[in-house]
Amino acid sequence: MKSFTSRRARGIVVAIAAGSLALTGCSENKGSNSGADSKKDQKEAATQSKAVTYADAAASTGPAADVAGAKSGGTIQVYQESGLTHLDPGQIYVSDAGQVANLLFRRLTQFKEDDKGNVTVVGDLATDSGQSSDGGKTWTFKLKDGVKDSNGSAITSADIRHTVERQFAKFIFDGPPYLQQWLAGKKYASDYRKLLPGGGFDGKHLPASVLDTPDDKTVVFHFDQARPDLPQTLAMAGYAVVPEKTDTKEKYDTAPVATGPYKIASYKVGKSLVLAKNTNWDPKTDSVRHQYVNGFDFQFGVTESTQTKRLIADQGDDKNAIQFTGGVEATQIQDVIGNASVNKRTVKGYQPYVMSLSFNLDRVKDLKVRQAVTYAVNSKSLIAGEGGAYGGDVAPNYFAPTLPGYEANYDPYGRLKTPQGNLAKAKEILKGVPASEKTLVYAYNNNEPGQKRKVAIEDALTSAGFKVVAKEVDSASYYEQIGKLNNPYDIYITGWGQDWPSAGTVITPIYDGSLVSDGSPNYSHVKDAKVDALIQKALTQEPTEAAATWKEAQHYLLEKVLPGAPLWYTKSFQLSGSNVGGARYSSVSSLIDMTRLYLKS
Repeated sequence: MKSFTSRRARGIVVAIAAGSLALTGCSENKGSNSGADSKKDQKEAATQSKAVTYADAAASTGPAADVAGAKSGGTIQVYQESGLTHLDPGQIYVSDAGQVANLLFRRLTQFKEDDKGNVTVVGDLATDSGQSSDGGKTWTFKLKDGVKDSNGSAITSADIRHTVERQFAKFIFDGPPYLQQWLAGKKYASDYRKLLPGGGFDGKHLPASVLDTPDDKTVVFHFDQARPDLPQTLAMAGYAVVPEKTDTKEKYDTAPVATGPYKIASYKVGKSLVLAKNTNWDPKTDSVRHQYVNGFDFQFGVTESTQTKRLIADQGDDKNAIQFTGGVEATQIQDVIGNASVNKRTVKGYQPYVMSLSFNLDRVKDLKVRQAVTYAVNSKSLIAGEGGAYGGDVAPNYFAPTLPGYEANYDPYGRLKTPQGNLAKAKEILKGVPASEKTLVYAYNNNEPGQKRKVAIEDALTSAGFKVVAKEVDSASYYEQIGKLNNPYDIYITGWGQDWPSAGTVITPIYDGSLVSDGSPNYSHVKDAKVDALIQKALTQEPTEAAATWKEAQHYLLEKVLPGAPLWYTKSFQLSGSNVGGARYSSVSSLIDMTRLYLKS
């Protein structure tokens, strides 16, 4: 999942913020008071790498278990610096929109977690997590009774078919690609959109041999090879249902129809978003979400420093407020952890994101330049801007500690020994490199974290002998701008985290050469035959065999291709008001769990 620079993209895409934090597998999921012990945090974060389980109909039946002490009523204030990237489910692939999606939209399946961080896949619109046959090539889902959209219309298999087919439309460019690619199969491996270029809007539909809806309650997917991860894929916000008769194509991005416990009451792009209760949501059909508060009032444009000050002070409406994808501002972390009454209002967790300085390989073609940058960048300075040990850990490679196959000591560029950067090595590599190649155009996010990162990147690269031309990019469209193939930038910070516990959800989306296109998360435009071959090999292997292939792919990418310089692993450290109850870290969203919040009074 791409990080939203805080998204932490992180953080998701996040950059998001900072927390001390480690999610433990044996204690209640409220975070911890640690932060200074990175090795301990990483060991505990490994609990997030365990495979999820697939649940039956009983576990998929609502209502969700009550949150202890929860009350109904009131409005939660939500503070966020950047505006939302998208609200059309098909476009959602970053943390900010994904958080909103948990309140607004439902999909065939959904992730469900307990207070110890154990995650299962349950049926959301479907009665269970799906039934496979034909060796895993065929998956069948039955829809629950009583599921309606916010207009009161029943959700049928036709809506599911439409949701899938519209993913092939050209105006959908920013969401996850997995399902579309799998349905298109090998025949359309180079361009999955060719399977259904009209996205179903032209009267043409996917053949029943690919997607079958034999009746209003049944959806059947047919693939050309086993797809054991389908239930996890369908649980992504990007595959939430879009009712066919209310689809307004491009306009849907600002006025979508809700199926979750809340609906949009008003939305001013980049300024505010007000959510109110969806009276057509039936808790008996939902085993994950709650509807305790009357609504959520999102305020955009509130900087992390302002958020933190207001939440520390805890006055008036701030008592009813939360941070959304941002976190405690770095310079105020000590003010939080040093005050026990404030610190107990924090939510902390190790996120799955790896922040990297990505190279546009169409522009930065000299491997020596990429190597010099990688040695020069100062992870220590960058992490300091995120809150030090509460904000992140040095990343020596592309796999986060939450990912199966993580190699803590795989450090080909000496990041762990020289987190402040190795300028001598960078300068040595640059000897003989033409002066014209030492000028780098750096795109940076114009929010507070982005400004701090800009300073750290400029200082490090300038000291190594580069000339840095910094270009400001609006935070709400940051990933859209750097996601354009013909973007005018050489380098930019990106974040990526696993979509589920598999290295395939890291290597495939961001390094598969067949995915190089506008809006693709292959931000470096990697097109390498060996990488593509390793990806295809791993996708046909059993998990144990695949793990070795993914490892080989990472080593080759880092040592021979070098599409980006790994910088840091992110942590979440968020603060909420004293009247907010039910707050906990979600290992699924890597942020505060929005589905169970309530106001104490």
